[in-house]
Amino acid sequence: MAIEIKAADVMKLRKMTGAGMMDCKKALMEAEGDFERAKDIIREKGKLVVSKRADRSASEGVVVTKIVGQKAYLLCLACETDFVAQNSEFSASANAILDIAVANDAADAEALKAIKNAEGITVEDMVTEKSGQTGEKCELAYYARIEAPYCCAYVHFNKKLGTVLGFNKEVSEEVAKSIAMQATAMAPISIDENDCPAEVVEKEKAIALEMMKQDPKNANKPEAILAKIAEGKMRKFFEENTLLNQAVVGEKYSIREFLQQADKEATVIAYKRFALEA
Repeated sequence: MAIEIKAADVMKLRKMTGAGMMDCKKALMEAEGDFERAKDIIREKGKLVVSKRADRSASEGVVVTKIVGQKAYLLCLACETDFVAQNSEFSASANAILDIAVANDAADAEALKAIKNAEGITVEDMVTEKSGQTGEKCELAYYARIEAPYCCAYVHFNKKLGTVLGFNKEVSEEVAKSIAMQATAMAPISIDENDCPAEVVEKEKAIALEMMKQDPKNANKPEAILAKIAEGKMRKFFEENTLLNQAVVGEKYSIREFLQQADKEATVIAYKRFALEA
């Protein structure tokens, strides 16, 4: 005899899991009204979705940020389509995971995935459940946190890219936001030349030097001269690709100069940015 599933029970399971009404009803029927078994069934469905769609690209999603005291957190929950990403429940899930990260001050993405929510479900399983709810591949695409005397955050209006910045001292909200917006738009690879990844620096130096050697005008120039020319090209590279050295959009002065106009002692000491691939 088939067990009767009441609408109130379906709603209760929906609130517990975030799954669709029909999925909740089917899970309760299969579990014969046992809520714990029904939750497991929904979770297993999520794992099946993840397995079947492993080769899909989760290139949509939402970026969320939060500042608590002297720490700033940046997270992206990704999915396959903009239709799912624009759903308010999807954004709520991203923020729920971010709240767990903040509450536990998670050090990195791997640490965050292992943390359990109030119901004893790990963040990794929460993301898997989201795949079951949406029918799409969902993943924790990015998570990072920074710590500094003063932090700010900016997320682009489309929620697909965002930045968190840390300053060595408090600066005006307007100045901080302007710099965070610049970083979000211009995607600098580091704060300045001093914290630019060594492998990037070496690669760019090698490219610049090789270009010098291949230019017929430099055929008889000594290596030392070519190295000097390459250094000039590296200065140009840093001006274009590091935050403090970049020119303020539409202006001739740099972000460093812009910041020092507001406060000569202020500088950026922490920076994280993430953008979903177009």
